[in-house]
Amino acid sequence: MITVAAPEAQPQASAAAVTEMVALEETVFRSKLPDIEIPSHLPLHEYCFARAAELPDAPCLIAAATGTTYTYAETRLLCRKAAASLHGLGVGQGDRVMILLQNSVEFVLTFFGASFLGAVTTAANPFCTPQEIHKQFKASGARLVVTQSAYVDKLRHEAFPRIDGAARSGDEGSVLTVVTVDDATSTPDGCLAFWELVASADEAALPAVSISPDDPVALPFSSGTTGLPKGVVLTHGGQVAGVAQQVDGANPNLYMREGDVALCVLPLFHIFSLNSVLLCALRAGAAVMLMPRFEMGAMLEGIQRWRVTVAAVVPPLVLALAKNPALEKYDLSSIRIVLSGAAPLGKELVDALRARVPQAIFGQVSVYRHDGASASPIHSDYSHRVHRFGGKTTSIKNLN
Repeated sequence: MITVAAPEAQPQASAAAVTEMVALEETVFRSKLPDIEIPSHLPLHEYCFARAAELPDAPCLIAAATGTTYTYAETRLLCRKAAASLHGLGVGQGDRVMILLQNSVEFVLTFFGASFLGAVTTAANPFCTPQEIHKQFKASGARLVVTQSAYVDKLRHEAFPRIDGAARSGDEGSVLTVVTVDDATSTPDGCLAFWELVASADEAALPAVSISPDDPVALPFSSGTTGLPKGVVLTHGGQVAGVAQQVDGANPNLYMREGDVALCVLPLFHIFSLNSVLLCALRAGAAVMLMPRFEMGAMLEGIQRWRVTVAAVVPPLVLALAKNPALEKYDLSSIRIVLSGAAPLGKELVDALRARVPQAIFGQVSVYRHDGASASPIHSDYSHRVHRFGGKTTSIKNLN
């Protein structure tokens, strides 16, 4: 027979002993490389545009659909003017702005424009149903939507407030301000023209805003793989830390550098493209080639024309590239990094695409949560040719 003593009869560990036991169970693995300096005190826009002053004439954004290139100086100025435009429409610190756009220059300007104001952007898939868009609109508390004319009818669904570009103070909740990025001549009734607002805005009129590292900057929604989509609060400090561990320091996880051109065909309303492509590229002083949608011929032409060096992809896109005979017609020799994310990339797919771009290094991105406020990737190399990067690599950096 087994006898169990009463709880009061069992020896009790002292509080000091329990604390010591917990401390002994904690193990910290540190890289042999120096810690990365993470300037999390900086607002995200200031951190990402830190090199704009030294690279004013370097290409920053490339609109593949139109062939227009914006320099770092032009992009930063337009972001500030977009911020002034939003401020003129009543957007202030802590307010939420919905971006209902495909990849575009206007997406970038709205995102950073809101950041300059201390406002929060929530980006939604414009191909969602009106009900799905409204659910995110309501959950996020957005008060203004930036979109294309083609999607305005979705915002006229009965679930949304009435669209009125002449909304006044006190109308919050009863009317909706919608800004469209198309040509001003095609602006739908009740909407405002994005570029007219930006052109007339005075960037010097931006209000002084004090932004804390814990202040939210973005509110992306999950894809709903394991349930209904949920909003994820991303802070300025968390996003700065997430980008810093990828591109800052002597031995970054993602070797993006000045002069690189990053392919941005994956939607910016997903964190992989927003964080590891757009934000990382701007921090590194690289250019971003923005494509509104995936179209094989247009993408290959863009890679060849603008000499894309970093291609961010997902497995279905890798499969399409590996199997498409059209690749033989284009010069893809500029690609030095193929970065795959969103799902595991099998060795067979890697080998198939490597046969088409043998000069490229292949990496896998795994998104994880850091500090409860950021989505940040870990990179692993498939190619075993890390000497191309000039030295050793490590998958996880020190996060202080």
